[in-house]
Amino acid sequence: MPNFETLKREWLSNPRGDILAGIVVALALIPEAIGFSIIAGVDPRVGLYASFSIAVIISLVGGRPGMISAATAAIAVLVLPLVRDHGVEYLFAATILMGVIQMIAGFLRLNLLMQYVSRSVITGFVNALAILIFMAQWPELTGVPVLTYALVAGGLAIIYLFPYLTRAVPSPLIAIVVLTLLVYYTGFDVRSVGDMGELPTSLPMWLIPDVPFTLETLRIILPFSATMAAVGLLESMMTAQIVDDLTDTPSDKQREMKGQGIANFFTGFLGGMGGCAMIGQSVINVKSGGLTRLSTFVSGTFLLFLLMVLGGLVAIIPMAALVAVMIMVSIGTFSWRSIKDIRYHPWQSSVVMVVTVVVTVWTHDLAQGVLSGVILSGLFFASKVKRLFTVESQLSDDGLTRHYQVSGQVFFASSDNFVDAFDFKEVLDRVVIDVSDAQFWDISAVGTLDKAILKFRREGTAVEIVGLNETSAALIERYATHDKPGADAQLGGH
Repeated sequence: MPNFETLKREWLSNPRGDILAGIVVALALIPEAIGFSIIAGVDPRVGLYASFSIAVIISLVGGRPGMISAATAAIAVLVLPLVRDHGVEYLFAATILMGVIQMIAGFLRLNLLMQYVSRSVITGFVNALAILIFMAQWPELTGVPVLTYALVAGGLAIIYLFPYLTRAVPSPLIAIVVLTLLVYYTGFDVRSVGDMGELPTSLPMWLIPDVPFTLETLRIILPFSATMAAVGLLESMMTAQIVDDLTDTPSDKQREMKGQGIANFFTGFLGGMGGCAMIGQSVINVKSGGLTRLSTFVSGTFLLFLLMVLGGLVAIIPMAALVAVMIMVSIGTFSWRSIKDIRYHPWQSSVVMVVTVVVTVWTHDLAQGVLSGVILSGLFFASKVKRLFTVESQLSDDGLTRHYQVSGQVFFASSDNFVDAFDFKEVLDRVVIDVSDAQFWDISAVGTLDKAILKFRREGTAVEIVGLNETSAALIERYATHDKPGADAQLGGH
């Protein structure tokens, strides 16, 4: 259990900044949650209830203080076919199962897979997300009166210039308040939050999804739940890493995985859709001064307060104000340094970063972009390790024994090089293969060693392997066949 000092640090170490930042995030969550609901083909209340529920629950059980989780576009686009073909009740059931899968993933410590995501992939993820955030504002900037552009420009001016006067209040909050008052008292005809959809006026209720409890239902929702869980965890782990970097503080990613599962599990019973961490809102929170769990909790509770008590006021907030905030997030999220670094970083790293950005923006799917980057990083890494592999040889004075010195990593990518390094047709009595500077990693490497030894034996040459380290020896002892009974019978097959 957390002690008092931990609770104080995670909840009360920055109350003023957290409360103000949470208010800014809550205001920005409303149009996004409504927009995500529209993407998923459900009533706006589904997205709004989900954002409230997930934000509050994750603030209590998550592993990354200051990170915002709510309904997201990444999940919304996945569930549209489910809602269209089977109805919203199946969405609630799928969200509950999504939570269960995420909790299991947390207990299995699948968060450790983040170790295989390179810095180039994370940079590409961040840049792609910045571009997608900006692109998401495009509908609010096309086919609108010139006045809208003036309001957005004014909002951006307040956001970037107000901090020179004071940082006591987050400038995005000031921009929202000023533009709302301006539009209200001047009667400017511009789109408002109320135009996005009807805001809920009642509290979410606990409900059991109205679906048959049968294997057929499980067959329908399981593919959606598994995909939602995977995408949600991937985006949450990536966002947690980015918030770690922004705040220069560590996070408990296993706890965050479990927390995401708990939040989605209960959200399904409250009539909400699945969600995950939101990098855009998390950046707003951190940039506005939110650092602890309190900021996430306030964002959820104040969102509900806005809907229940101040719904009429929230409805008149001009979309131009929120667009200005999101453009600020887009600009702040993009790693501008990465453009300059392209000239100095290894070309492989730059290619991984660019491919991650292009695939993500092209597909509008963060998971596909990150997966592309990870695969490409793995291929480049394997190619690099393969090039570090060398084999040198020396013939004895009597010309009857050749000594091969193997250095580097022997695995599936370098196995062909290993075999090609030997001259099996050379007339010798004996061959010594020294692997004291080599490491065998997989069964492909063991199979390659078998192949080389058996080929030498076929030519009547005795083979001696020397210098095996402990792990390589254990792997070869378990999987090698050249020293097993009947190995000579395999010679014809090689």
